[in-house]
Amino acid sequence: MKRITDPRAFIEAETRAKPVPHAEEVRLYLADEAMDLWQKTEDELGEMGLPPPFWAFAWAGGQALARYVLDTPDLVAGKSVSDFACGSGLVGIAALLAGAQSCHAVDIDSFAIEATLLNAALNGVTLSAEQADITGGDPLETDLLFCGDVFYDKNMADKVLAFLDRTMERGTPVLVGDPGRSYLPKNRLELLATYHVPVVGALEDNEIKKTSVYRLLPKTGA
Repeated sequence: MKRITDPRAFIEAETRAKPVPHAEEVRLYLADEAMDLWQKTEDELGEMGLPPPFWAFAWAGGQALARYVLDTPDLVAGKSVSDFACGSGLVGIAALLAGAQSCHAVDIDSFAIEATLLNAALNGVTLSAEQADITGGDPLETDLLFCGDVFYDKNMADKVLAFLDRTMERGTPVLVGDPGRSYLPKNRLELLATYHVPVVGALEDNEIKKTSVYRLLPKTGA
């Protein structure tokens, strides 16, 4: 079975540095031809057990969170933040550009971690990054946690929500960016902002997604 021995070189070869459509202050290594890279993952990289290249696209929830953070810098100024299921690292990078003291980015995909580190360097910021599934463990030590586009799969959504509940029990606010995906916990959200976000139409059901930023509310009694 063939292997990619240099993930960074692969990312740089398959993507191009360009501004994020809804948060142009941030530049990311993004795929030019969405379906070409996705198909390559399915046909070639899938044989190696690699997940789809979520890190190569600026998804709606992440773009909305990034825009909100850049527009409300007092939210993150001087704080430690965490970018959970970071993908490209967009939200954490936006937070650092807006004045966050530090950012810890986490994703289960090793390519996402490499992309996040590359993207941070591209924007002149420094963050820490960890490849791990942390949903079964203790909450992160952080002042504020961001998560975008994590409620598209029921099993994942259940695991993530349990982890976010433990995070909030520790007193950490959680902000969610989401365009209304299937398993979004709609009854536990405080609306903060709504945007119309340009996305990759080939991967979504539209080229513009109405996307909101929410504060996740603690669960109430049984």
